[in-house]
Amino acid sequence: MPHYLLASVPIHGHVTPLLAIAADLAGRGDRVSFLTGQRFADAVTATGAEFLPLPAAADYDDRLLSAREPGPGGIAGLRRDITDTFLKPARAQYDALHARTVASSAPPDVVIADPTFMGAALLAGHDRELRPPIVSAGVVPLPLSSTAVPPFGLAMAPLRGPLNGPRNAVLHTLVRRVLFAPVQRDLDAMFRELHGRPVGAFLFDLQRTLDAVVQLSVPGFEYPRPDAGVPIRFAGPIIPATRGGELPPWWDELDAGRPVVLVTQGTIANTDHTELIRPTIDALADEDALVVVTTGGRPVAELGALPGNVRAAQFLPYDLLFPRLAVFVTNGGYGGVHYALAHGVPLVVAGATEDKPEVAARVAWSGTGIDLRTGRPTPAALRRAVRAVLGTPRYRQAAARLAGEIEAAGGVDELVAVVAALGRGERLPIG
Repeated sequence: MPHYLLASVPIHGHVTPLLAIAADLAGRGDRVSFLTGQRFADAVTATGAEFLPLPAAADYDDRLLSAREPGPGGIAGLRRDITDTFLKPARAQYDALHARTVASSAPPDVVIADPTFMGAALLAGHDRELRPPIVSAGVVPLPLSSTAVPPFGLAMAPLRGPLNGPRNAVLHTLVRRVLFAPVQRDLDAMFRELHGRPVGAFLFDLQRTLDAVVQLSVPGFEYPRPDAGVPIRFAGPIIPATRGGELPPWWDELDAGRPVVLVTQGTIANTDHTELIRPTIDALADEDALVVVTTGGRPVAELGALPGNVRAAQFLPYDLLFPRLAVFVTNGGYGGVHYALAHGVPLVVAGATEDKPEVAARVAWSGTGIDLRTGRPTPAALRRAVRAVLGTPRYRQAAARLAGEIEAAGGVDELVAVVAALGRGERLPIG
């Protein structure tokens, strides 16, 4: 029976897909351990996996991140988020992994790590003979640098034509030598303290120090990288099994013939409804559409007065709701966007924090929706975007194509195949 050790930063959107993987592996009879934050202990145990708590220095409550003192936006904000949320806990993450792998008399057969769990890259600094294989489970957009792709963090898509390569080269130089140079110095110092040398990879290329990447997406949603430098396999999104749920009294209205538009800000970034939910309500108040709002657990009363075509609930059974949707309006969470695409639902995305601008850029690039390029869109911009998606068949057609890719993807079987190949000592093809 193989032993899988999963590791994730304690952020809901990163832990959730790994929980689905843990449940699948445990259901096969495999041994699964899961290293993450204390607040996810019950969820981990419910999958059949063994819960391993992160050290206090690496644990935090992601629900409190939005309550931090407001910081800068754009690149400066991303730099702060990477430093505070991902880099500072890395040494404590490494210590926890090291104790259960290199220093253990019974190490796991493989470590499967969230790509922002930087302790995995620190562990990868040990000789391969001393540690188990390390696989990155891509729960965020692929950040790897490439001559074919602009740098991660700029939320820019590749250009068509001969200017793409030269433009990208200039931008990569700017990002490496200026914008993220301070973070890189801190990362190298941490790595040097452990291994006596710098990490040997740029901040956004840490996956290249691992043994393989299994991206929880499909090729149609990710920029091609002919120079990836690491084995990459696409498993498709790992969508947790659901069993429906309690239906609100207005549920039958979803089948009354009007297009159904869902808007949500997810379960974490939902404390300020004026960012996306309220502007969408106001934008579509006079449209011939049924607008459905989920507040992610916040009281519905916080939304204020609702127009006659709006229905709201804290939670709804998404497995039953999404097949009925015409458009999904979202702030761009990676998991939620893939859930929509798995159902062939086109999107309107307005995200400005974490990796959400990168997700939104891929929505536009893949043709599956519209990127509003802001986290606070106006009602007028939202109205135009929703009308465009509803009235332009190519968005739904593109979403349907990706739904087909997702249906054909290997899922956890793809991950298991990669792990098995690494266990046999096979050299996986690059890219």
